[in-house]
Amino acid sequence: MHTGQGTTPATPDFVAGRKQLLIGGRWVEPASGEGIDVVNPATGQRLCGIARGGAEDVDRAVAAARRAFEGEWSRWTPHQRRKLLLKIHDLVLDHFEELALIETLDMGAPLSRTRGLKEWTSQVLQFFASQCDAATAATPQNSLPGNFLTLKHLAPVGVVGGIIPWNGPLIGLWWIFGPALATGCTTVLKPAEDASLSVLRISELLTEAGVPDGVVNVVTGYGADAGQALAEHDGVDRVAFTGSVGTARSIVRASAGNLKRLQLELGGKSPDIVFADADLDKAVPGAAMGVYTNSGQVCVAGTRILVQRSVHDEFVERMRDFTRTIRVGDGLDPDTQLGPLVSERQLERVMHYIGVGGGEARLAGGGNRLGGELASGFFVEPTIFADASNEMTIAREEIFGPVASVIPFDDPEDALRLANDTPYGLAGGVWTRDLSTAHKVSRGITAGTVWVNCYGVLDPAVGFGGTKMSGYGWKGAREHVDSFLYPKAVYINLD
Repeated sequence: MHTGQGTTPATPDFVAGRKQLLIGGRWVEPASGEGIDVVNPATGQRLCGIARGGAEDVDRAVAAARRAFEGEWSRWTPHQRRKLLLKIHDLVLDHFEELALIETLDMGAPLSRTRGLKEWTSQVLQFFASQCDAATAATPQNSLPGNFLTLKHLAPVGVVGGIIPWNGPLIGLWWIFGPALATGCTTVLKPAEDASLSVLRISELLTEAGVPDGVVNVVTGYGADAGQALAEHDGVDRVAFTGSVGTARSIVRASAGNLKRLQLELGGKSPDIVFADADLDKAVPGAAMGVYTNSGQVCVAGTRILVQRSVHDEFVERMRDFTRTIRVGDGLDPDTQLGPLVSERQLERVMHYIGVGGGEARLAGGGNRLGGELASGFFVEPTIFADASNEMTIAREEIFGPVASVIPFDDPEDALRLANDTPYGLAGGVWTRDLSTAHKVSRGITAGTVWVNCYGVLDPAVGFGGTKMSGYGWKGAREHVDSFLYPKAVYINLD
């Protein structure tokens, strides 16, 4: 593992002062008048501030979204919405270097990652633009006596509340804004208090692109204040949430007031299965980065690496050698591969689990908070626990940090038993040269997404989702767009 800091790009002008709330097309102060400090996780130093929104601000934002939904926006044609999304596409890509810098400063992801999201952003925006005609009408036949014409429409559900996490807002916001703009819904988005800046800057660009007032609203603040108010609000027709199981339970309870539609993408403890016949030259770095990408702060991270017993020790040795080549440092250094954890709170959480793991399994690599020139930031070494078992705390609970548990198994049946022995069902991986094994095991893993001889790739036209306690609903693909619509039947008596 290498550490260090290189040449620092200039801080964007946007990262200064205190940011306001976007409500009804205007930037306004929160009712509380209070703010939240934004801290650079690579340095521990304050960057700027954001508004601390609360229930009163959510009320204003929902009212603005409702007015927009019932007003001018309801008269926009699919063609107009498609043109708008394509204009947003061009404007966002024109400003992507700035957005990548803001994301890196705010939540720590390396520039090598945030800059790399440009092509994906282009793809996801073009995909949602292509879906603007999804709300089409059909004329199904009917068996009614008389002379009836039956029509079936797909109509926008209305006001959508979005609550997204801090581990990738530059990605997460498009799962809310994209389908809303494509279908004619309006939105109130509550980004995570630990990473709101890229959302706020993109919201400025949406306004510049011509999104009508009130179609997109952003209320920053804490989950217990703004997030809870949004989940409970009777003026919200649908909530899309990404985050922890505990918070999701609160949202499910809060949704009961008006029986909101819900989409929940929650945690995971995903199995990444390496068979003895796998190409270890590919499987070792592939499985390692399936854990360490974004410093382990990824919901689909393959943190349980199940390795066939006959190659377990060789795999661990190779993974340790690979881990030592990973460059950890300030995300503004273009050579950095792993940045800091998002906050001191998250650092403490991860270090707690590493301490627990030290009493359960064999520490084969890493395990320390980084010091030296990185001491003021929230940096943790990529960590490997070997000879782990599925019963250990580090193999049961989601850590959300760069911590891998390598668990030996004997045969495919054993691998599937271990893989599915978890309350989660978000993702999984399989590494093998045997086509039969690949088919059998990928079909047998209980998860919404399974990768074979790769890990973590994502096409928005295909999408992903989870099962069991990893949530329900689908992100991407036509299913995602349809979840922002509801079917409406119309019966016309022609006599």
